Order: sequence, then C-alpha cells, then structure tokens
Amino acid sequence: MRLPLLALLAKEPAHGYELKQALEQTFGGAYPSPNIGQIYVTLGRLEKDGLVRAVDVEQSNRPNKKVYYLTAAGRERLETWVDEPSEGPRVRDEFFMKLVLAPLTGVADRMALINRQRRHYLGQMRELNELAAATDPANRVAHLLVEGAMMHLQADLDWLQRCQEEMA
Repeated sequence: MRLPLLALLAKEPAHGYELKQALEQTFGGAYPSPNIGQIYVTLGRLEKDGLVRAVDVEQSNRPNKKVYYLTAAGRERLETWVDEPSEGPRVRDEFFMKLVLAPLTGVADRMALINRQRRHYLGQMRELNELAAATDPANRVAHLLVEGAMMHLQADLDWLQRCQEEMA
C-alpha cells in the first residue's frame, strides 16, 4: 500500500479519502478496495519515515483536513520502486512443497492434492470471469489486471497438469 500511495501523491497532493477514491477509480473492482483506516495508518507511517508531509487545510464548517504531499525522499523512493524489477516466478512454491513432502509422511496422496488444487484454481478462474463481466468495459486498467490474473491461473493449471503427468 505504501508505494501505490506515493505514486498517487506524485501526481498531486491529496487527503486519505481522495487517495482511496483514486485507487478505486483506477483499478475498479478488480483490486480490493483498501480500508480508509489502513490508508491513514499508512500515510502516518510514510510521514514518520519522511516520505510524505501533511499540511492541515482549513475547511469552513468542518474540521481541518490533512492534505499529504510527496517529499523529495518520497519521490526518490518511488523512483527506486519503479526502476526495480518486480518479483518473477517463485521457485519456493508452497503447493509444490506439499506435493513433494506430504506423501512422504503418509498424510496425503499426490493426486488428491493436485485435484484439490485444480478445483481451487478453477473456482478462482470462475470468480475472475465473473469479475471481468462485471467490470466497466471502459476501465482498461481493471480489465488488464483481471486478464493478467487469469493468465497466471491458466499457467498454474497447465503446471498442475504437468505435475500430474510426471508424478502419476
């Protein structure tokens, strides 16, 4: 949550509720909507770390609101994040550890594990299909996010098939 908030503040200063709305508008229902409390806690930590600064803005007939601004250190951290490659495929996969180790203990059968995991992935795929159908067609960002998740799931399903073929 920290770095996406820094990215939004690089565009323009904002208060917490505006940041929540910006995340929701950008990613639509494809990305879990953050809790407003989580946003304010994160902003507080970013301020403590010197990555943002808050300014109280007076409002008529309402309490002051805090508007957050990106600091030079915040911009530097954001640039570092953008320049870093994101995590790629994982070699230490929890499911694969179960697949290899559980049968050695007599706790589970490999084919039962593969079939249970396949059912789980297929359920997730159905949910993603429903999310894609419910997502505003004009929100290309949300559609790309859902499409990426579906492609990852399809690759996981293909890999499960390969495990089944090799370990049967």
